[in-house]
Amino acid sequence: MIIAWLLCDNHFMFFLSKPTEKQIEDLIKDQSDLPFSYKDVGATKNYEPPKGFPINRHRKKLGTGEKIFQNAVEAIHSWQMYALNWTQVKPENVPIKEGEIVLTMISHLGFWSLNPCRIIYLIDEETENTQKMGFAFGTLPAHSEKGEEQFLIEWNKKTDEVFYQIYAFAKPQNPLAIIAFPYVGYLQRSFAADSFEAMLKFVNSN
Repeated sequence: MIIAWLLCDNHFMFFLSKPTEKQIEDLIKDQSDLPFSYKDVGATKNYEPPKGFPINRHRKKLGTGEKIFQNAVEAIHSWQMYALNWTQVKPENVPIKEGEIVLTMISHLGFWSLNPCRIIYLIDEETENTQKMGFAFGTLPAHSEKGEEQFLIEWNKKTDEVFYQIYAFAKPQNPLAIIAFPYVGYLQRSFAADSFEAMLKFVNSN
């Protein structure tokens, strides 16, 4: 059974049971040609978020050395940061490629939600002192929030340290998310902590 809130022609998708593959496919098809749900698309690239958007930034060390960096890059490409007991990415094999649509599927408070995003840009940079890999995606109209999130792996060659970073600006646009904004903040903090642990586990087991 789907519980849907309609606001300004945006369909926010909530489910009382885990969404089926058909529901996932239908939502991807519905959102694929729609514009982003916010204006400043790509603002995470220069860390210049639009006014009025809360900022979330989490950066932690994964380990040291090129092997850890390569493992972390593999983890990003296989969406390990979403391989949690309460979040998943659909489709599971979606490539990290500009323009791809991805749904983040979340289980919380006894129901499920599907949140569509589109990948905006990729990061693949190397200098004498650093090497970076990552990407950012932005929300589409059926997402419960509006904003942008960047995932970054950075290897500092001078110190040999490898870091995992999440940088995002977002605010709720779904009526339920607006009402439950403190809980939304809790989910964001939980995701940052849990995704780091998932990344850490992956990079140290390969």
